[in-house]
Amino acid sequence: MLPSLKVSSCRRCLVTADGAPFFYLADTAWELFHVLNREEATVYLENRAAKGFNVIQAVVLAERDGLRTPNPYGALPLHDLDPARPDEAYFEHVDWVIAKAESLGLYVALLPTWGDKWNVRWGIGPEVFTPDNAETFGEWIGRRYRESSVIWVLAGDRAPETETHMAILRAMARGLRRGDGGAHLMTAHTWGGTGSADWFHGTGILDFNTRQNGHEWMHARYAQTRTDYDRTPVLPVIDAEPIYEDHPMAFDAGKNGHSVAADVRRAFYWDVFAGACGHAYGHHSIWQFYDEGREPKNAPLMSWREALDQPGAGQMRHGRRLMESRPMLTRVPDEDLLVPTTPPSAVPGSGAYRFAATRDADGRYAMIYVPVGRNFSVRMDKLAGPSVKAWWFDPRTGDAVPAGEFPNEGERAFTPPTPGELLDWVLVLDQASQAYEAPGKLAFAARRNPA
Repeated sequence: MLPSLKVSSCRRCLVTADGAPFFYLADTAWELFHVLNREEATVYLENRAAKGFNVIQAVVLAERDGLRTPNPYGALPLHDLDPARPDEAYFEHVDWVIAKAESLGLYVALLPTWGDKWNVRWGIGPEVFTPDNAETFGEWIGRRYRESSVIWVLAGDRAPETETHMAILRAMARGLRRGDGGAHLMTAHTWGGTGSADWFHGTGILDFNTRQNGHEWMHARYAQTRTDYDRTPVLPVIDAEPIYEDHPMAFDAGKNGHSVAADVRRAFYWDVFAGACGHAYGHHSIWQFYDEGREPKNAPLMSWREALDQPGAGQMRHGRRLMESRPMLTRVPDEDLLVPTTPPSAVPGSGAYRFAATRDADGRYAMIYVPVGRNFSVRMDKLAGPSVKAWWFDPRTGDAVPAGEFPNEGERAFTPPTPGELLDWVLVLDQASQAYEAPGKLAFAARRNPA
């Protein structure tokens, strides 16, 4: 079993049992247990571990006719569609995949069920859960994976629209807690443009909030992460479903085309610099494990095997390493680092060109996400100490280039390395006396923040 996870004492981050910061970097594999055989699952999990992911998001009772279409070994999850009668053969395969993930250093963010099993607004159901059997199933699956490296995720892309829906989710949460003895973190995954806090904040059910900012590429959706960060009582927040790579933009490929790596990078930095303690990546072909002979959902562009090495997936590790290369538990969002221009639609910007900023609460470092090659200025009084060392960090390659050392005073203008281009950068400003290594250097992450 991997080190257990908990919420940090500052209530903003996740940490391991010994207090080491844990940056949640997930890949989205909703249909993993339902579609892939063990050989295929091994290919997938090994690829994701090698790319620096440390969490896999997957569903036990899957979305795509998961109750009536068997897994690769011919097993269905429930006898007679009864959540009180789980099928051992199906769950033996789930056991195997979770154990394989754990052997590779991967936690599984485990959704006991997709939401159309208790609330069909879209999807094919059938609805099989009641408050009574949800608690029974929750306790059974909680006990089964009590000793596994999992994170519980309620709801499954649906929101509780009625009191019955809420009762089902509360019952499942009770069952999970009884079954695992409170051993694992718990959150919930709701539908696009919303977050778990909209329904569960302050109820005591969740340990951290997630958002589904969804398959949009403009900043307005991602600004909602800051809204959840600012809620009280304070809980960590993560965007568990931002725009996927190669996904139809806003579900309208004919009008907007398909997303690319730059879109998923922007989502990462907008979310994390707004205060998120981690991030989830997804690829449109991988969540459904599309392949020849499988029914496509929303026009995937390639097979899941081809999609494994799309550039956005590999670039997520650069973001994780960047965050781990500086103290994480004292980081706060702070857009006041940026000096607005006239008009402010240039800086801090709007739409797909929104700048974002974060810093250490004690002023030891600051980071500014620069989505385009446009000049901007920084309020240097947000940093501590008499002098500052600057770096340009490339989110496409993970490389960092020194950008000078200078007195820490007034406002200072910066020009990205690629002025006038649609290429993103991160400006990293360090209190010079801290003598930090280059941003994103793995040596720092391995020494201070073990994965």
